[in-house]
This record gives sequence, C-alpha cells and structure tokens, in this order.
Amino acid sequence: MRKIYQCAFMLCTILGISAQEVVWQKDIKSSTQNFLSQVTTTIDQQYVITGSSIQSDKLLQANKQNNGYDFHLVKLNQQGEEVWEKYFSGRNHDYLSATVTTQDGGSLLAGTSYSGKGLDKKDDSKGGSDIWLIRINEFGDELWQKTLGSSSDEEARAVIQATDLGFFVVGNVQNSPKGYGSKDVLITRLDKNGKELSQLILGGKGLDELEKMIPTRDGGALLGIYSRSSEVKAGSGKLEAGSSLKIDSYSKASNNYGEGDYWIVKLDKNGKVEWEKNFGGKGDDHLRTLALTSTGFIIGGESRSERSGNKTVGLEEGTDLWLIALNERGEEQWQKSYNFKNRDILMGMSVVSGRLEDGSDKSKGILLGGYTQAEGRIQTDDETFWMLYLDQNGNEQWRKHVKGESRQKEERLSDLKLNRDGSIILAGTSAEELGKENWKIVKLGDKQVDQLIEKYDIKIYPNPVSDYAYVEIGFDFKDADILLYDMSGRQLQSIKTKNRVTKINTQALVQGAYLVTIKTDTNKTANAKLIKK
Repeated sequence: MRKIYQCAFMLCTILGISAQEVVWQKDIKSSTQNFLSQVTTTIDQQYVITGSSIQSDKLLQANKQNNGYDFHLVKLNQQGEEVWEKYFSGRNHDYLSATVTTQDGGSLLAGTSYSGKGLDKKDDSKGGSDIWLIRINEFGDELWQKTLGSSSDEEARAVIQATDLGFFVVGNVQNSPKGYGSKDVLITRLDKNGKELSQLILGGKGLDELEKMIPTRDGGALLGIYSRSSEVKAGSGKLEAGSSLKIDSYSKASNNYGEGDYWIVKLDKNGKVEWEKNFGGKGDDHLRTLALTSTGFIIGGESRSERSGNKTVGLEEGTDLWLIALNERGEEQWQKSYNFKNRDILMGMSVVSGRLEDGSDKSKGILLGGYTQAEGRIQTDDETFWMLYLDQNGNEQWRKHVKGESRQKEERLSDLKLNRDGSIILAGTSAEELGKENWKIVKLGDKQVDQLIEKYDIKIYPNPVSDYAYVEIGFDFKDADILLYDMSGRQLQSIKTKNRVTKINTQALVQGAYLVTIKTDTNKTANAKLIKK
C-alpha cells in the first residue's frame, strides 16, 4: 500500500510543478537555536513572524545582560521585505508561543516567562513559570503588558481577540491545587486593556494540554486539547488567595478511549463551557489544529490508533493524519485519515471558502500543511514542508512537497496561512544541523488554489469606517493609484501603491458617502462606495 501512496504522490508532484510558483522566500539567518511558533496576517495583509531566539549579542550593554531566550518578532511587508524586527527580553528564558492580530492593526503576544522583573519585563514573577502578555501597535511598540500566574507553573499556548475586543488567553497549568490532574487547561478572559475578567481551569484525572484555540462565530471559542486523562467529579469555583477573582473549574465528563485522545471543548462568549467531545482509538492520538468551516469545525492531528474507540478509519503506516468534521453542536459529520510516510506532523490548516448567492459562506476545501519527521537517516524528501489539499468532504485532491528557492536537510513547518488572493504563506525552520535553525518563510502562488478563490475587483473594510479603512485590490498589478472623491466629484486623496491592501486615513472626512476609485498600470479600474460614520 505504501508504494501506491508514493506513486500517487509522485504523480501529484509532477502535475503540480507548473501550477506552483514561489512568489518570494525570506530566510532570517541565525547562528543560535531558534523556535518559530507562528505567522499571523495583519489587517493590511502584512506578516508578523513570531518565535523565540537567543540574541547573538546577548544584550551585553551595561546591566542589560541576558543569556536566555527572548520573544522575537519580524514583520514583513506584502513583498516579503523586512519592515521591523523586535525583541522583548527578561533576565531568564522567555518563550513566545502565540500571537493574535488585533482589530486596530497591532498584536497581542502571549508567551511563557521564567523571568522576574527586569529588562523589558515590568512585573515580578508569580512563582515558577508565568504567562507574559504584551500588546503592541502596528510598529511593534509596546502598549501594555501583564503577567498571569500563581505559585504553580503556567505556560501560554493560544490567544484570540473576542467580539467585545477583549481577549481569551489559554494555556496549561501544572499540579495546580485548583485543578484536577498533573496538567490542566487554564482559560483567562481579559478586557482590551488587560484587566482580568474571569478564569476557568478545566481538566481530568491525568494530563490535559491545550494545543489550539480558534474563535467561533457566536463570539466564543473552540479549544483543541491533547488529553491523557479520565473523568473526575465536577469541581466548584474557588477564590485565588488575596484576590477577588473567582476561579471556576470544570471537570472532564468522559473517559479516554486510548493512550491519548482529541478533547474538544466549546466555550461561550463569557468563557463558560457549552459542550465537550472526546475522540480517539486505543493508541495515541495527538490533536494539533482546528479550523472553522461554514457548517462547523475541522479537527486535525496525528493518530497511531487502528480502528477502535470512536475512530472509524484505519492506520496506514507509522503515524497518519486524522481529520474529523463536526457541526456547530460538536456532532461528527465525517472522519478521514491520510499518510505520507514515517511520522507525519500536521502543523497548519486553512479552509477555502466561497460566497453563495444569498451572501452566506460555503467551505470549498481544506488546505493542510506540515512535515514528515524522519525516523532514522534523513532522505531527500524527509523533513521538507508539505501541503495536502482536500475537498469539503475530506477527499484528497492533491499533495505536494514545498522546497522553495533553497532547502536544508532538516526543515520543519510551524504554520501555514491561506491568503484571500489564493496565495499561501508557509513558515518554519530550516537547518543543516539542529541548534542552528534559520527561519524560512515562503510565499507560494498556486493555480489550483487560485481557481477556488472568490474573485473581486475591490474591497473596503471596515465599512462604515471611523478612522482608518483598508482598500484591497483583487486583480494583478504592479502599480496602482487609489483616488478618494466626495459625492460632488471633488478629489480628496490620491495614494500610489504596490500593495494589494493599502491603509487610508479617513479621520479628516465628515460623515457621509464617498467614492474610492482604483486605477492600475494594467489599465484596470474599479470603484466602491465608502461610508464615513
């Protein structure tokens, strides 16, 4: 069976070569060990690459000595050129785990800190490791920061912005007296200024680790948890010592099917548990990522289980990819498995959506990204980024290895993002040897994906607008003019751009309607109405 898969892969690769184009590749060099955690797309379609690095100069000026890992951020423009690079440092190790783009164009950073007060860290340690939050603007400047923690060890894993512009920050806590097992999941809700609103600890009798969180359409959140725990009796809300903040607790209501399972928990907009589901076979099943579809959710990870428990698909070889589609109530719609070879690691997932005549969205397909971890001597295509594309029902359409403009022996994908224009960003590490990882970011144009993307001439958002609007051009061009007119035909602004998405300032405009016109070097034009609040 393995030979059939290899032949299918070779055929798909050959068919895909002409359809796939490297638009650009950015290599961020390093002589030390680096961890790349995520790539986030900003509201104006630029890219913030985040992770953890040891700075080569180690901040040796005066008293600013630091020999540990620091938060490391690099912002790239739409052409892959560096806009800025930032570090945030404590006196010990600080690992940046998760980033979310905020609606004002900035970001909230969430990481795990082993540092006390000093250097860039403004708060004392709460004890052990803590969650360190830093909110920045679009230029990378700090707006505020906050340390969350207790006498136990906490680690940050995910952050999203809520519909009220506050945040869900989720991580793990070890051996908490307010928890259930050796490791539990800790959920903290904050307002937009970083004030804590509520906390919730959830877990079972064993180990539960959050792997992924995504926002849901109703303002809540979906949590994907790797669970090695069993059911325990429900707990009750408790008070943190010296605090008026009530810490609620929720115990797992189901037992595992095997060594490790997918545990899915749905939260409402107030952070309360709405429902939970458990999926697994008799072996070890490790959840990695989640995505929102037009009808519910896609759950993805790796499986070492044969058909057993509530797993209805078999095991091909080594570790397979295992996907489950759920509706909005968490009820299973379908499940499928896929195999490359050896140990397949799923790191990113994006859903391709289209718009129906009634204005609603419909999912057209699912794009997966990851790498195959070599279990022995590294061969030609081992530890190289790969992509797998499925239709909306999970049926495989094509698969490809992605080498970019150059490649090293050990390449591990960290994240994948599908852009609205059909291009794809892949971000990971690339190294000849472990301990000297460069960050590798590749932007691909793929004709097979492009054919699935809804075409448009111009988009403006937000619209109506208060201060700043973003004008997005849907067709290909090298240079364009963005012209803003009032309803009498008087030109108010003229902006030259090379970008698909351009930020415009509407603060000086009075309330009313305006016309935005696009003119490109390819003699294409487009118009759209802008409403100023």
